[in-house]
Amino acid sequence: MELRETKLQISGEDGYSNFAFEGEDIKDQSGSGRSSLRNRNEYNGDSIHTQQGEEHLTIEQDFPKQKRSMEESELTYMKGYLEKKYDATCDFFRKHKIVVQYIIYGILLAGYLALVIAACVVNFYRALPLFVLTVVAISFVIWDYLIAKYEDQIARFLSPGGKVLNKHWFWLKWLMWILLIIAVICWLIFDTAKQGTQPLVSFGGLVLYVLLMFIFSKHPTKVSTKEIFTFILISYQIMFEVFNVDHCSLRRISVLPIVVFFSTVISMLYYIGFMQWLIRKVGWLMQVTLGSSPIESVVAAGNIFVGQTESPLLVRPYLSHLTKSELHAIMTAGFSTIAGSVLGAYISFGVSASHLLTASVMSAPASLATAKLFWPETEIPKITLKSALKMEKGDSRNLLEAASHGASSSISLVANITVNMIAFLALLAFVDSALSWLGNMFDYPQLSFEVICSYVFMPFSFMMGVDWEDSFMVGGLIGYKTFFNEFVAFQQLAKMIKLRKLAGPKFIDGVQQYISVRSETIATYALCGFANLVSLGVVIGGLTSMAPSRKGDIAGGAFRALVAGNVASFMTACIAGILSSLPMEIDCYSLLENAFNSSSPSNTTELVTCCQNLFTSTVAKNYSDILPGSLSTLNNCCLMLNSTTFNCDWVTTSF
Repeated sequence: MELRETKLQISGEDGYSNFAFEGEDIKDQSGSGRSSLRNRNEYNGDSIHTQQGEEHLTIEQDFPKQKRSMEESELTYMKGYLEKKYDATCDFFRKHKIVVQYIIYGILLAGYLALVIAACVVNFYRALPLFVLTVVAISFVIWDYLIAKYEDQIARFLSPGGKVLNKHWFWLKWLMWILLIIAVICWLIFDTAKQGTQPLVSFGGLVLYVLLMFIFSKHPTKVSTKEIFTFILISYQIMFEVFNVDHCSLRRISVLPIVVFFSTVISMLYYIGFMQWLIRKVGWLMQVTLGSSPIESVVAAGNIFVGQTESPLLVRPYLSHLTKSELHAIMTAGFSTIAGSVLGAYISFGVSASHLLTASVMSAPASLATAKLFWPETEIPKITLKSALKMEKGDSRNLLEAASHGASSSISLVANITVNMIAFLALLAFVDSALSWLGNMFDYPQLSFEVICSYVFMPFSFMMGVDWEDSFMVGGLIGYKTFFNEFVAFQQLAKMIKLRKLAGPKFIDGVQQYISVRSETIATYALCGFANLVSLGVVIGGLTSMAPSRKGDIAGGAFRALVAGNVASFMTACIAGILSSLPMEIDCYSLLENAFNSSSPSNTTELVTCCQNLFTSTVAKNYSDILPGSLSTLNNCCLMLNSTTFNCDWVTTSF
């Protein structure tokens, strides 16, 4: 206090002050004041709430910060340790990637083989298809491994046999021809004696179709018979097995969802590479057996699973380098097969699944055989390398994306099916109405598009082995397929199958309502293909966009390919007719009507079979769509058989 007063006095006396030193004095005074104030407060025991107190609190908070810093350093150390271990593990797997893959594949293969063996032990007959597929797949894998590693050694080992075969091929060829003719004659004699003349008609139709294709061939003198006879032998063997096993059946579901399902599954199989592997193997088999080029074989094999515009994408880089005969073969393969994505739709209609699958597979070699007969190869194919069989996986990055892509891509297919069905059925109704109006002027109001097609294609259906009374209706189905599309034709065939299973009258007012089971089978093979006028524009547009430089060749051979595609389906139908040895069919409608008119119907095998068929068809329709008069027949069958698998109480109540 004294110092301050003295200063004030000096300042007041002199009238001025030295600001530089004054600031220092003020600082010192302020500091000493704060010091004395702090001392007094500490002495009095009061708490400090000044800036110094805030600094004191800050100092106290430095301890948890140091603790967190230590924990973070420990975490950093641990993180670095884990990263080092992770990097070391990744490096180990990178170095031993192939070994690890083989171990994983070995574990999966061992598990699969264990499942196959277990299935064979439980029921070998039921597991036989799985066993055969497994053996074939393993054989292909082993063959690929041996060819990749020992191709030159295998070629040197087989070369002496090839030289001997080439040296004596002339007389061996004639010997094979003679043996083949003798075998065919013997087979015709014994088969006709056993099954009647129906298979003989189918065989004659097959020969006639081959002769017609030869007569109208582009280059008849260049035709090679190897493809035709190889196709016939392969088809006969495969279809023989199909006709001698139980026919598979799928549960009837909605048409459009199954299209989405098939599209999704195929897209997933493409992503994992299974479809490419399967197409390459099937194509290789056709190349070896039929002598077709790699491009033709791959496209024909692809048409078994995908559509006529998608399969050429497998060999898109090579399309501009193909010969005219190869282009014709590619288009024929598209016309004579159906896509796997729509195959399920036809099965859901009620058409036999086993026959549809067999027809789809057998149409591939049939298309190559017919194409080479109708347009033989006169040029030297440029693409003969194995690289022609290499295909890409696709753009999907994982399996779920592939599934999503497949489901999304089916939207256009579903929309296309829906729109085409609406358009063509409406167009068909309009054409039928116009023709009926025109026919009414000549006292023939029954005139329709189906009637015209029936008369035009009736000879072709009869040549395939269809019963004469059914050939008129099957000819109409072929007309629907050719001038509209196969979807409409299969829908009409499904209606006939439905009426037959309901055991209704075969003729109403002189008009036939359905066809026999044998005729249904032959019609299934004949209709299995995209050979119609609408697809003609689709194929020309699709292939032209992939190979613009070959536009003229594509357009010039498209119509011949359409005809060849139809004939290929007819030839598979002929082979189906040869092997179709179904028992004599029973006219259940007449049998049931006559049996229950009597006071005491006899419980014969035929009557029991007809009643059981009526029960099955009624249950399949959920007790709906019962034909007039069938309710009383159901009641009589219930009274006679006392069935436990059928709701006879419902029939009795309704009756």
